[in-house]
Amino acid sequence: MSNSKGRRRRFGAVRELRSGQWQARYRGPDGIMRPADRTFPDKTSADVWLTRKEAEILNGDWLDPDAGSILLADYGATWIDERPGLRPKTITLYKYLLRSHIAPYFPTMTVAELKLATVRRWRKKLLGNGVSAITTAKAYRLLRAIMHTALDDGLIKRNPCRVKGADREESPERPVLTVTQVFALAKAAGPRYRALILLAVFSSLRWSELAALRKQDIDLGACTVRVTRQINYPPGGGHTFGPPKSRAGVRIVVFAALIVPDLAAHLDRITDPAALIFTSPDGKALRHSNFRRRVWLPALELVGLPGVHFNDLRHTGNTLTSDAGANLREMMARMGHDSARAALIYQHSTTERQRAIAAEVNKTARAALRKAKASGTDVARDGE
Repeated sequence: MSNSKGRRRRFGAVRELRSGQWQARYRGPDGIMRPADRTFPDKTSADVWLTRKEAEILNGDWLDPDAGSILLADYGATWIDERPGLRPKTITLYKYLLRSHIAPYFPTMTVAELKLATVRRWRKKLLGNGVSAITTAKAYRLLRAIMHTALDDGLIKRNPCRVKGADREESPERPVLTVTQVFALAKAAGPRYRALILLAVFSSLRWSELAALRKQDIDLGACTVRVTRQINYPPGGGHTFGPPKSRAGVRIVVFAALIVPDLAAHLDRITDPAALIFTSPDGKALRHSNFRRRVWLPALELVGLPGVHFNDLRHTGNTLTSDAGANLREMMARMGHDSARAALIYQHSTTERQRAIAAEVNKTARAALRKAKASGTDVARDGE
């Protein structure tokens, strides 16, 4: 209760409370009389707060303080459900990140209560609890996207996910297999999957693209594979086929003629041109988890390559292509990327490649110096 009379103003009202603090109240655009979210030590401070609140309303910056009262976890779940065009794999990842690395840390926090300092502490706690830097970065990017939508919805004034560098993930350098190791691994995988291993390297296709290939997608004469779809594994089991990861994913990739005999032998066993090329022993579509457990891990152990991932075959193929002289645009086309960011990873060269480039530069420079000397142009040295 107040021990003094309310002070009438043109906008809002202030009054002194029994505690000696001052309260400010105003009528919002929705017609509801609302108190300030805090009290003030003196009347002047309360008046200043009301002046700023009036300016917010006049400038169209006012936010309903009740709008952001939805729990962050609930808003995040709705955000995932309402996102258009998400692939099943992405939905599964987002739900996992929300369930395991976001919601448990903010069980009672509303959207409006999330602040920059809270986000910073949450990220530090994730890393301190042993969550990898890669997963932490993914969780941070998801939370930032959710809060960006909250900003668009008018629930908050500013996205609190502004921790510098928190969205970047420093992935450890993945191994690059030698050609000898590739063929040894293909042999260890057995006749059924030998062609799969070789095509994964020499076409640089993703697992999801390889598992969706049909016989009609391979042209042995032209040494090309046509990529028009990928396999998806929705939650609950089963599989579906959909478009590739990006628009650039629909492409034709040329592979090395070296593997044509292996592909030909494999394709000869398939009569239906629309049939899947690579299947499980019972003829069903491949599942990565089953393949990894039954084929991949035993093959790695047999050839002494522990810790290698199936995606490292694509990485190996990309590296071989880059070292062979492919430029950025060629790498993007081969990898099926719209963005140059991923392709730039492969624009570094091996020491041998660097020596070859340096030798070519040296040859050109020497030729230029000899030409200058022959024409009588003064040069610092003759290059000999």
